[in-house]
Amino acid sequence: MDMEAAVSLLTGADNKRAYQALKDLIAASEESGAVYPYFERFVQMMREPDNSYVRTRGLRLIAYNAKWDTENKVNGVIHEYLSHIEDEKPITARQCIKDTAVIARYKPELIDTILAALEKVGRVYDESMQSLVYKDRQKIIRQIRQYTW
Repeated sequence: MDMEAAVSLLTGADNKRAYQALKDLIAASEESGAVYPYFERFVQMMREPDNSYVRTRGLRLIAYNAKWDTENKVNGVIHEYLSHIEDEKPITARQCIKDTAVIARYKPELIDTILAALEKVGRVYDESMQSLVYKDRQKIIRQIRQYTW
């Protein structure tokens, strides 16, 4: 896979190709640290103010590269990352919540910080999404707590 090309697709206008690139990059991230050199690009994507799809892709790749984070870059952006568990877009928030478990698995020193953020309820979404977000949080809190036993 051409990593540079795949990473470039993540912010392109073609959401179908961007999603496929995301899936390919997540799979690559599970196998090796080959995607980790693009970490700063993922942080910039997380900060995208206008496109929640781009934010979500950046957040997911930050989480899936925690496994390879020997430089503790995740630790440096964890509070900003966790702010997205209350993203203005509930779909982005839900994905971020689920991926905190990935970070917790590889960054046990961040578990207390992650749990504190998940347990604090702030943003209220419309009724249909609120219960889903709540259930996601409870499920991930239980999952992360298992890492500390």
